[in-house]
Amino acid sequence: MTGLWKNQAFTIAHADDGKFVGQGLRAFFEYRRLGIAEATQGKFGAHVIRAVPGMESPGAWHSHDLDFQMVYVTNGWVVFEYEGQGEHVLRAGSCVLQPPGIRHREVRHSDDMELIEITSPADFATHDEEAPQ
Repeated sequence: MTGLWKNQAFTIAHADDGKFVGQGLRAFFEYRRLGIAEATQGKFGAHVIRAVPGMESPGAWHSHDLDFQMVYVTNGWVVFEYEGQGEHVLRAGSCVLQPPGIRHREVRHSDDMELIEITSPADFATHDEEAPQ
């Protein structure tokens, strides 16, 4: 990094330079980090998540210890279920703000599903949860 502006570095991530890796929160997804965590010293994180074709979600309930989590679907569709909100189908162009600590689960998705997730902080704890009543 050659300079910082308000504790952030300038960064650009190009799709043709990016690599998807399977070592992420969920084995049925692949993740491409966008360099935001490094540029913000971990204050924010951003990555592209895409489905691994043929793999399904186990639909496990969980929550996250974070301050901010936004999901924007760029391709395909995904069904999330949220505590007190029910199931929602998000498709290309859909955006959801998941409040801190809300119990949720990924129910199912298309093989071509791709989304962008932005979080604060970049690294956060995830907890298995019981299904809401």
